[in-house]
Amino acid sequence: MSNGLPGGIKHVSELAVEGRRVFVRVDYNVPLSKDKRVTDDARIAATLPTLKHLLDRGARVILGSHFGRPDGKVNPQYSMEPIAARLADLLKVDVTLADEPVGDGARKVVNDVRDGHVAMLENLRFDPGEEANDETFARTLASYCDVYVNDAFGTAHRAHASTAGMVKFVAEKGAGFVMAKEIEVLSRLLGNVDRPYLAVVGGAKVSDKIEVLDALLERVNAIVIGGAIANTFLEANGKQLGKSRVEREKLPVARNFLRKAVERGVVVHLPTDVVVATGLEATEASVASVDGIGAEQMALDIGPQTITAFADVVTQARTVFWNGPMGVFEKPLFEKGTMAIARAMAANKMALTVVGGGDSAAAIAQAGLVASVTHVSTGGGASLEFVQGIDLSGIAALRG
Repeated sequence: MSNGLPGGIKHVSELAVEGRRVFVRVDYNVPLSKDKRVTDDARIAATLPTLKHLLDRGARVILGSHFGRPDGKVNPQYSMEPIAARLADLLKVDVTLADEPVGDGARKVVNDVRDGHVAMLENLRFDPGEEANDETFARTLASYCDVYVNDAFGTAHRAHASTAGMVKFVAEKGAGFVMAKEIEVLSRLLGNVDRPYLAVVGGAKVSDKIEVLDALLERVNAIVIGGAIANTFLEANGKQLGKSRVEREKLPVARNFLRKAVERGVVVHLPTDVVVATGLEATEASVASVDGIGAEQMALDIGPQTITAFADVVTQARTVFWNGPMGVFEKPLFEKGTMAIARAMAANKMALTVVGGGDSAAAIAQAGLVASVTHVSTGGGASLEFVQGIDLSGIAALRG
């Protein structure tokens, strides 16, 4: 069967996996509590369809992931042990964890895996060869398997040994269920979409988002800008933002972007009112017009007038891509704007609605609306690069 993935990428269901060792690159970089328990297993749960599919077909599954930033050194604080334990609970099978990413111990664990069973390598970033995309490390990983499957979209924009380097040394390769869905849905945003096409962009820093904003100017009809990055655009328009976070060195960039938007006929929606407080730890807040922000005030969310206007634009769109919160949504005092965007996207049943990972994915989960949008990406940085039209290393490696 052909699944229609672009570039001739094979779906895991098209690969011959029975009785073979299948290396699955997963993204199990999940949060742990102080007592080393997984506090959010969404990334682990997302891979279960791929793993169950392989196990049902009698594959010998070898899992590889990174966790945290151990900087190429063995660090027990970043061991995959609690993650392997949580996967075993969810999958209802034993997961054998190697005590190293490569080496004699890892090879023994891999060689001992039987049909329909699972082994996991220790944190790939315990070896400097992973992030350096070292060929020797990549060849060693490749020697552990007959088939390669990437189900880690969140790391697809990184050219590391386990996402790119090893793939060329494995005869058969393909995309898992998570990766395949990401490619299929996000590719639709790069093709002929139903219009109006709206991008909703928030977050903290213009420097993190200016490239995607520039790329979106070529594709969308309108852009909604909220969050702290809106402050820089408002100041570029001559507003006084008090003590709000503003990237003053980016003011020329913001002005240039607004000028290009006018030239291209793309409507840019900025806040007209904001929720202000004296700081992030404030226990009370008020609403101010963007023309009336006090010298001691910080804008920490969009205001009610802006919420109505932004929600209206979202509801009228036929394609919506959202990346970045409208305010400091982790705090109940400043969550209304972000939650309103989540509800507006969920309410728009006529549109292709895509949430671009990261904080936006956390926000839509917090709102309990994941099932009400078309797609929630598992990768923030990866989804941003994809919608810019960048060919991600981890996806390019799966072609041919």
